[in-house]
Amino acid sequence: MNKIPEAIRKALKSSDRYPAVFREIWGACARIPKGRVATYGSLARSIGRPRAARVVAMAMARNPFAPDIPCHRVVRSDGSLGGYSASGGVGAKRRLLEREGVLFGDRGGVAKACLLETA
Repeated sequence: MNKIPEAIRKALKSSDRYPAVFREIWGACARIPKGRVATYGSLARSIGRPRAARVVAMAMARNPFAPDIPCHRVVRSDGSLGGYSASGGVGAKRRLLEREGVLFGDRGGVAKACLLETA
């Protein structure tokens, strides 16, 4: 698990500023280790909401705690990177993942060996 600063840990536990489901998703995202990625769907399943992949995507897009909550480690089910709202867009997301040891296939998607099934 990633080391989460205490202030962020407190915000994830109880805060009216963020929806409870987002806090739950961000907590699950924090458990994705460097060098691995999870899909929006697998992250949704890990919190007991198997049909909430789009909610996971919204939570990632609105993540105020990046990079401590590593939203760049969440990808589409086909291994493609999906979106990235931080500066530099999807190119920056790929560079971050490459620096963490994530491998990519010939078609540009994340290598299956790096996919983490979180549920």
